[in-house]
Amino acid sequence: MAGDFLTVFTASFVTFFVLIDAVGVAPIFASLTARGTPAYRANMAWRSIVVASIIIFGFAFCGAWLLEQLHITIDAFRAAGGVLLFLIALDMVFEKRTERRETRADEYLEEHEKPDDVSVFPIGIPMLAGPGSIATAMLFMSQSETWEQKGAVLSAIAVNMVLCLIVFLVASPLVKALGESVAGAITRIFGVILAALSTQLIIDGIIGAFNIG
Repeated sequence: MAGDFLTVFTASFVTFFVLIDAVGVAPIFASLTARGTPAYRANMAWRSIVVASIIIFGFAFCGAWLLEQLHITIDAFRAAGGVLLFLIALDMVFEKRTERRETRADEYLEEHEKPDDVSVFPIGIPMLAGPGSIATAMLFMSQSETWEQKGAVLSAIAVNMVLCLIVFLVASPLVKALGESVAGAITRIFGVILAALSTQLIIDGIIGAFNIG
């Protein structure tokens, strides 16, 4: 039983770690909160994590019910989720995702001269709780057959949120230490890993839908 928990936790943790991409969001968070005080930055870090956690956990618990109401099978959702994650992986590999995040951050800074609440938008949504993380939470919980597996998925989400909080709290020195080139390389590596994970989801979805093998 412990091995089953560890297996599901590891797969879920890696997937959410890549999707949430705390290291990639850290420079955006640092730039959006640069005009505020240390207390303001800490407050935004905590609030953004709370907002993102509520959204992701909410979809994780209500995902199965939502799929049932929409008459969508788990295999169809698995394949669709795989396609969505693959598109996100392509964006990460070619740094399109980072460019969109930076553009969104620049637009926000242009509209708000003084420090404002960035915890809900754009940090909480869609940078942390984006389409990929929401869909994956629904997918993993829907395909978990036991409460042990569901607990592993929820634990993986929680650990990622804690790690994200830690990264945000040390965002400014972390961004300076890593540099843009290192952060870009890490994002590309995450993109390749996510591409492999998404391809496997597509394959599993097709196999399940057509009863292959």
